[in-house]
Amino acid sequence: MSEKRPLTVLCLASYEKGEDFIRECKRQGCRVLLLTVEKLAQAAWPRESIDEVRLMPDLTQRLEVIYAVSYLARSQAIDRIVPLDEYDVETAAALREHLRIPGMGETTVRYFRDKLAMRMQAGEKGILVPEFVHVLNYDRLREYLARVPPPWIFKPRSEAAAMGIKKVHHQEEFWRLLDTLGDQQSFFLLEQFVPGDVFHVDAIVNDREVLFAVAHQYGQPPWNVAHEGGVFTTRTLLRESADEQTLQVLNRELIRALGLLRGVTHSEFIKGHDGRFYFLETAARVGGANIVNVVEAATGINLWAEWAKLETATGEHHYQLPEHRHDYAGIALSLARQEHPDTSAYQDPEIVWRMDKRHHAGLVVASPDPERVQSLLDDYRQRFQVDFLATLPVPDKPTS
Repeated sequence: MSEKRPLTVLCLASYEKGEDFIRECKRQGCRVLLLTVEKLAQAAWPRESIDEVRLMPDLTQRLEVIYAVSYLARSQAIDRIVPLDEYDVETAAALREHLRIPGMGETTVRYFRDKLAMRMQAGEKGILVPEFVHVLNYDRLREYLARVPPPWIFKPRSEAAAMGIKKVHHQEEFWRLLDTLGDQQSFFLLEQFVPGDVFHVDAIVNDREVLFAVAHQYGQPPWNVAHEGGVFTTRTLLRESADEQTLQVLNRELIRALGLLRGVTHSEFIKGHDGRFYFLETAARVGGANIVNVVEAATGINLWAEWAKLETATGEHHYQLPEHRHDYAGIALSLARQEHPDTSAYQDPEIVWRMDKRHHAGLVVASPDPERVQSLLDDYRQRFQVDFLATLPVPDKPTS
């Protein structure tokens, strides 16, 4: 870091997250600015690590954000711009391009936000993806519908998680769906539904090299949990197993294909009933659903903190991946019908983290024994259904 002045890092946050990123930036000697939305003005931000908080009504109006940050830059030299939430990734890239600040630009960001762009690029580089078509040209859509058997998955190109995703079972249903979209049709894609087990790989990348990656398997595909209800679980995959080794190779190929220079990634793959792995989607951010806690419980690596170190590394202070463990961890998580669910009846010594969030119940467990982790998650999944589980319809648009 320069001896003349500390790096100034501007964090964008449409949602309350990334506290460990902010703290680590301050530990690295940075000046930290937070641009967030007015309704999060009183959120539990780590204010001891933030030099200045700026508020806007929302961060979705990109031009207004560019105006605001450009005005801020008149009096403060901004060195890094980092999005703490998925929905801020494209805005951060636009700001970097406009202000000519180092970091991922709009072209590369497309591969980590636009589900159509990432599929096309991965497919062109030889990575297997479910058959898909852009919802654009009707002749191509008719050909696709006639060739690829249903059901299909209808996906918005730039939403996160299961937001806005629908399963379509016949052609008439698809065309009716299009009629409701009008001019928004081109912002969607249609994809072959591939039944199977879904995995995620969370990684740290520097100078285009994957320095760290750990693979996990969801108990049920996130789409199923979101749309059909149930308890969300994920657990560390058996290390050195055939699936784990395949996913490690696939993830390295994917990062290389998409051209990420540095940062953290969360990528999802599905192992179809044909035994092959298909790429589903990726993001240049820390995974949601408290996956960061699972990774830290299994390895000791906090992805938020390591991302901050990557962003603030300089020629004089190169990034070094810390030593880490190779244990196993998992999470059980659900919406709760109680405002403040009581998990005190869960007293297994492997519990290393408890969720403290209104209308949510969650536990992270860790052990050197993968079978113990799996046994606990199986038990908690059943108990959560009785003790806590509530369900809500999945919104088409994000809410905070």
